[in-house]
Amino acid sequence: MSTPGGVTVLAPASPDLPASPGGETTGAALPSGGERTEFRLLGPVEIRDGGTGTGIVPPGPKQRVLLSALVLHAGRLLSVDQLTEELWGDRPPSNAANALQAHVARLRRLLPREPVQSAGHEWITTLPTGYLLSLGRATTDVQHFHRLSAKGRAAVATDPGHAARLLRRALALWRGPALQDSRNGPLCAGEADHLEEHRLTALETLYEASLRCAQHGEITGELEKLTADHPLRERFYDLLMVALYRSGRQAEALGVYERARRRLVDSLGIEPGPVLRARLEAILNHAPDLSAPTGPGLPNGPTPLTGALELGSEIARLQQHIDALVSRQEALVSRFDALVSRLPETG
Repeated sequence: MSTPGGVTVLAPASPDLPASPGGETTGAALPSGGERTEFRLLGPVEIRDGGTGTGIVPPGPKQRVLLSALVLHAGRLLSVDQLTEELWGDRPPSNAANALQAHVARLRRLLPREPVQSAGHEWITTLPTGYLLSLGRATTDVQHFHRLSAKGRAAVATDPGHAARLLRRALALWRGPALQDSRNGPLCAGEADHLEEHRLTALETLYEASLRCAQHGEITGELEKLTADHPLRERFYDLLMVALYRSGRQAEALGVYERARRRLVDSLGIEPGPVLRARLEAILNHAPDLSAPTGPGLPNGPTPLTGALELGSEIARLQQHIDALVSRQEALVSRFDALVSRLPETG
C-alpha cells in the first residue's frame, strides 16, 4: 500500500516461516506492535515500525541508499562528501550539499516514532561536516544474522544439530541479495559484498554441521545447487563430495572433483586447492574416516574428517577476511582517486 506521499507501507508481519532447503529465502518474524524498530537490509531495504508492526519502504532509490549507508555505519559520522559520492557517484548536482540535506530531511520524516525508544532520541544528527544515525534501541536484521551465525559456528563441534538449527534461522533472515536495491556507491557495495561472503560462510558451516549429524542424504541436492550457483567456491564441492560418498555414490563424488577442476582451470587457470585434492585421495582410497558418524549420540568424536572439515572452515573464514580487506582497499583507492581528481592543477 502506498501513502499519498509515495511511501510504501507493508502489512504487519505474519509468524515465522521456515527456511528453504538451502536456508536462503524466507524471512523471519517481524514486529507485531510495541516492539523495537528493525532496519532490514538483507534483501530489499525497508523499516519495520516497532510501534505498529508495519513495514515502510523509502519511496525513491536515493532515499534507500541514504538509509542503507547511515544504518550500516550507525554511530559513525559520514561526511557530506562520502554521502554525496554514495548518492550521485562522480556526477553530483551543482548544489549537492543542499540536495543531500533535502534527502536527509525527507528521511527524518519517514523514520517511525517508537514508544520504547529512549526519551529525546533522534535518529539522525546533523554535524558540521556530515550526518550520523543513532540506532538507540532499534535493531537490524544484519545484527540478528551475525549473532545467530556466530552462535551456530561456536556450536558446530559440540552440538552440530543445534548449530544447524541456529544457522538455518540466521540464513532465513535473507530475503534476497543484501542491500538489493541500494548498492551502487562504494559504502554500500563494499558492505553488500562483505555480507554476501558471511552468508556463504554460514551456508558452508551449516552443511558441515549437517554432515556431522549424518544428514548427508538430505543435503546433496542443496549442495548441487550451490556448486552450480557458485562454481568457483571449492568448499561447496568438498562438502558435496563427502555427502555423495557417504550416500554410496562414489563415482558421482569423483565426478564432482572433475567438474570443480574443469571450472577452476577454465575460469582462473588454477588447479583445485589442497583440501579438495586431499578429499579426492581419501575417496579413492576409501579412507575409514569418511564414514558417517553412527550411534545414538552422534557424532563419534574427533576423526581426520572432523579435522579436515574444521580446516576447510578456517580456510573459508580466512578467505572472508582477505576479501573484506581487498574490498576495503578498493573503496579507499576509489575515494583517494576521486579526491585527487578534484585538486586544482599546478603548473
